[in-house]
Amino acid sequence: MSSAKLAALVGAHLGERIPPEVPIGFPTGAALRLGSQAWVLNDRDNGRSLGPALAWAGRQGHIDELHLLVGSDAAHLARQAQAFHPEPRIWRIEGRELIAATPEPIAAVAELEPAVASCADLFTHAGARAVVEQDMLIAEVEGLEVARAFVVDNALTVEIGVGRFDREAHQVISAERPTSETLQEVVQLVRRYRHPGAPPHPLNRLARERFARSMLIDSPDLVGAGSLEAMRGMRPPPDLRTAWPAAATGVDLQGRPLVVVCSVGVDLDLIPVAAEARLIDGRHGRLIVVLPRRDLHEVTRMVAGLLVEPAELVALDLAI
Repeated sequence: MSSAKLAALVGAHLGERIPPEVPIGFPTGAALRLGSQAWVLNDRDNGRSLGPALAWAGRQGHIDELHLLVGSDAAHLARQAQAFHPEPRIWRIEGRELIAATPEPIAAVAELEPAVASCADLFTHAGARAVVEQDMLIAEVEGLEVARAFVVDNALTVEIGVGRFDREAHQVISAERPTSETLQEVVQLVRRYRHPGAPPHPLNRLARERFARSMLIDSPDLVGAGSLEAMRGMRPPPDLRTAWPAAATGVDLQGRPLVVVCSVGVDLDLIPVAAEARLIDGRHGRLIVVLPRRDLHEVTRMVAGLLVEPAELVALDLAI
């Protein structure tokens, strides 16, 4: 299905017939090589397709042009594409036509509502780290969210729990208890199982990228940083189980701007997300991508080698 769709779209765009059996299968759609051009269709519309497309094209030998076809998130992907050379072309699918995407501008990061910001003391007193994400304040224990504060209909809301279902359960079973008491119990429970070197447990298998970021915020010298903090303005992960790079911003030991992006496992979209983090940071500083030593795969090096501004890949023996 995806192969036939890609053949039809590219054929119509180029004004030539491409047999539907010519494109090959691709994890999120289909891919096609025409001479020195690579055409990739992402049928999942998840905004995480540039890295896999770059990886596929890189394995094809000499490719001068990469074209990525998507149904949504085209402007976001076009912004990421600016970080690479040669710059991939992003096309938005509209019916049977391909429309060239314009890069999405970087949105200004709004200040937190004062009521939300005031929850930082509540979170830190309970033993969690207060992290700003979008318009919320998150309480994290070694990178795992245990509470969030936000405003709904001009009223402050504080939800406690690990994941949506746990937060909903706590709203019912802990409704009559003091918020600080409930939060401290959850923090203590998570900390029991979530620390470097802890035996395997569901609580230390979630959000491992944020686990790594938390470790580096506590020990920035591991990557030659003077200080680091969780970065604002990045797209949040859709859930706790989805692998999602975690970015931090700060300065190196000489006080120069620095962006650090953490990942665990082999994530083909890591480098585009990391490059976007540097763009959002806006200080044109060094970019360091950190992975456990076991996860620094050659495909990650290959995609990083396509960046206009280089990134430093750092492998650490992270006990996570």
